[in-house]
Amino acid sequence: MRSGSLLLTLALITGAAPFPEAQAAPAGKNDAPVRAVVERYLHGLKFNDTTSFHSAFWPQALLLFVQKDGTLGQLSQAAWYKMFAGSAGKEEQGELRISAIDVTGDIASVKVVEVYPKSEYIDYLNLVRFGGEWRIVNKVYTSKPR
Repeated sequence: MRSGSLLLTLALITGAAPFPEAQAAPAGKNDAPVRAVVERYLHGLKFNDTTSFHSAFWPQALLLFVQKDGTLGQLSQAAWYKMFAGSAGKEEQGELRISAIDVTGDIASVKVVEVYPKSEYIDYLNLVRFGGEWRIVNKVYTSKPR
């Protein structure tokens, strides 16, 4: 990865700049299958539904973020799912939307904006199509209080 790209990625992950207001991504002609996977992910977030996550994520996918001490944090799917156990089925208050989708052949990148009453998250999801099926293979995210 070029150093400029790395710096931009790190700035996005760390929240170095305020989050710009994002608009919902317009539907493209080849993004419907990708959008469907990300909608399952959003349903999982909205309703604390790990079954939806299981159908959207590759089992070995990692969730990466910058911790408060500036180090890179990493969650496995299993560790992340445990965080939803106490709220399973409970609907979260907030707006979740797909802000951007970029599909090239068998790979895709999707930006998701999650606005909750007390916080805002930006997720970048990378998806791969293999075996005829799209799956999220990793997620990087950042958050800030509102």
